[in-house]
Amino acid sequence: MSVTRLKRKDRRNKTVSRLEVQFLKLATNLELGNRSKESKHSQIAKNNAVLAKLVAGK
Repeated sequence: MSVTRLKRKDRRNKTVSRLEVQFLKLATNLELGNRSKESKHSQIAKNNAVLAKLVAGK
């Protein structure tokens, strides 16, 4: 039996949904408190630091 290819629309939906899940995982809201403090080594904190430098440099 041959492998069926996804149609273009289905391939796009698969990609978009995967990216949406990834975005939602990165964009979770952190509540104030000891247990939910964001680590200074997290990727989000690193990204925010780089963005702050870029904005300050303009």
